[in-house]
Amino acid sequence: MRAFICGLKGLALEPEERSFLKETSPWGIILFRRNIESRDQLISLTTEIRHVLGRQAPILVDQEGGRVQRLNAPQWKSYPSAARFIEVTSNLENAKRLAWLGARLIAYDLREVGIDVDCLPVLDVPTDGAHEIISDRAYARDCQQVAQLGRAAAEGLMAGGVAPIMKHIPGHGRALSDSHLELPTVSAPLSELEQLDFVSFHANADLPMAMTAHVVYSAIDPENPGTLSKIIIQEIIRKNIGFNGLLMTDDLSMKALSGDFRSRAERAIAAGCDVVLHCNGDLEEARQVAEGAPLLRDKSAHRAERALDAITRIAPFDVSKALAEFDAAFIGS
Repeated sequence: MRAFICGLKGLALEPEERSFLKETSPWGIILFRRNIESRDQLISLTTEIRHVLGRQAPILVDQEGGRVQRLNAPQWKSYPSAARFIEVTSNLENAKRLAWLGARLIAYDLREVGIDVDCLPVLDVPTDGAHEIISDRAYARDCQQVAQLGRAAAEGLMAGGVAPIMKHIPGHGRALSDSHLELPTVSAPLSELEQLDFVSFHANADLPMAMTAHVVYSAIDPENPGTLSKIIIQEIIRKNIGFNGLLMTDDLSMKALSGDFRSRAERAIAAGCDVVLHCNGDLEEARQVAEGAPLLRDKSAHRAERALDAITRIAPFDVSKALAEFDAAFIGS
């Protein structure tokens, strides 16, 4: 299999997509709203993906709650944004319980339709004046609270058989622009980043997967965004933060990056990413990404295997009881 994850065009695999998946064998697939209509349709799609790939390939989704959830009402429950957990209770332990419950319920929803990886928790710490792209997707503005609430959410997912991906390492919270649209630059000194931005990632460095930030940290590497920076990946993510799990890029089709898609993939892998991610379902772009993605092997293959080992057991769970407890916390809030 190759070290990339790709998106799909629609609700079912097209003939060209089937051929592409068979030829290139991506490590995983990521789904978006354009791929999701109903439970039956989604079960059919995830089953077909794995049949075509000939293995239990990881299938990813962004199901955070709030503004970012791909499985939507009325077919699925609408979950609150991450910031709501600390807002509805002044007690951190209660907030952690809600973060765990919400993620455990999300895991139940996802496993039911064949999805086993969620791009959650968001461990970014927003700062005053930062772009709203993170905003209420973050658990708090206190890095220690973010660390603990993010940990609770990750553990809730794993208890339900869904692997978490922490994002956007080493921190997108102080970016002044949206990396979907342009390349943000963060000018804070390393000491300040270590005291705020890196804390939540360091506290969760044992989690199985992380997604990079398309952000330039000018005090560390003024030339390259984190995704494409060997300095950021080797010196900050691997050594300073201590993360040794599977590192994937954020979406290579985002406008923060430039150059053709093969070179984007090659540069990310050369910088130290294990896997590259391409989301928009454009097959011609995906072909270029596949050309730039090597076979998944050595340390990267081991990290990928270990990441999926985190979701081999599903703990017993009373869905009705959990839903009642979770919903009661938000009544009247």
